[in-house]
Amino acid sequence: MANRILIVDDAAFMRMMIRDILTKNGYEVVGEAQDGAQAIEKFKEVNPDLITMDITMPEMDGIAALKEIRKLDSNAKVIMCSAMGQQAMVIDAIQAGAKDFIVKPFQADRVIEAIKKTLG
Repeated sequence: MANRILIVDDAAFMRMMIRDILTKNGYEVVGEAQDGAQAIEKFKEVNPDLITMDITMPEMDGIAALKEIRKLDSNAKVIMCSAMGQQAMVIDAIQAGAKDFIVKPFQADRVIEAIKKTLG
């Protein structure tokens, strides 16, 4: 069975890029959200195997959403997506329970490597 992935990013073209990389590599995208609050609702709804989560988003950022999702499911697997120069936020995200991070602009092989490593 294909691994089920939820994509969270406030930029539609970024979600599209990730969806493209994932579907080409045999993963199933079960939902998308454009901010942290939506991500939490979608997580409850679709119960994905993994979430790719942007760090910087309006409404609720990725780190706040990560913390809420980890309260709902301590085993939730989340990979953070960050722009260059967000090292401090990446460290916060890892401390909050993120499994890995990928840097924008995305390189397909790095995205897949992070997902394979996280899903085990």
